[in-house]
Amino acid sequence: MKKPNKAVLKATLVKAAARARKEAVAPYSKFQVGAALLTRAGEIIGGANVESASYGLTCCAERIALFKALTEGKRDFIAVAVVARWDQGPMPCGACRQLLAEYAPKADVYIADSDDLKTIREFTVQGLLPEAFTLS
Repeated sequence: MKKPNKAVLKATLVKAAARARKEAVAPYSKFQVGAALLTRAGEIIGGANVESASYGLTCCAERIALFKALTEGKRDFIAVAVVARWDQGPMPCGACRQLLAEYAPKADVYIADSDDLKTIREFTVQGLLPEAFTLS
């Protein structure tokens, strides 16, 4: 099987995050976010943010996708995309960065505005959270 072109891979993952965004449960902020994780095996796992009236219980799309993937036995992540209607796309919060640093430390991170899925900013998890906290 031919390895996919990186630009095609990014576009595919961002589109998957945009689809996941449609499932967001954001009755309070109306800020809908979608995320999609890519495993080394080529599987894509999507997630969307879920809000609570008790804001501290709200969970970001990145964590939903990551928790979903982890509880399905997936461990080897190579990229994550995050999409929302936000100029230049939404950046992961500190909690998401920490969890990505623990479970997807070598992953690429693709960020896009849902109104412009062709403009994709690219980072690495390590670049977003250098010197991350670990127990090792």
